[in-house]
Amino acid sequence: MKKQEMTKERLESYRSCKEEIRELQYKLDHLGEGDSMIGNDTVFDYKTGYPRPQSVVGYDHKREERLRVLYETRIEKLQKECTEIEEWVEAIPDSLTRRIFRMYYIDGIGQNKIAKQVHLAQSKVSEKISKYLQSG
Repeated sequence: MKKQEMTKERLESYRSCKEEIRELQYKLDHLGEGDSMIGNDTVFDYKTGYPRPQSVVGYDHKREERLRVLYETRIEKLQKECTEIEEWVEAIPDSLTRRIFRMYYIDGIGQNKIAKQVHLAQSKVSEKISKYLQSG
């Protein structure tokens, strides 16, 4: 499968992907706790020779397995996306630009704070980001 082109939108989605991974991992770790997997169904009782509907309550193992597979698949997809973004940022050849991208997109630091750390004006930080994304 061909790698997707890196876009501003993909870079901006990084932190949300990381947060979603944490949320899904929490759900996966606590799957089946409490009564969330308790379900009910109706079966027919033929003891008397005629079908009589009876309610059955129990643990829904099939639902648990479906959710487990769904969560694990989504986590794997999100982790792959995050890894691609991290590798793209780390492959930026210019040290200053790489640091700016890492702080802004990976660490979530604001441009004003980045500007102070790299000794540039905030407008220059913004300009570096825009120019690199347009050239790449």
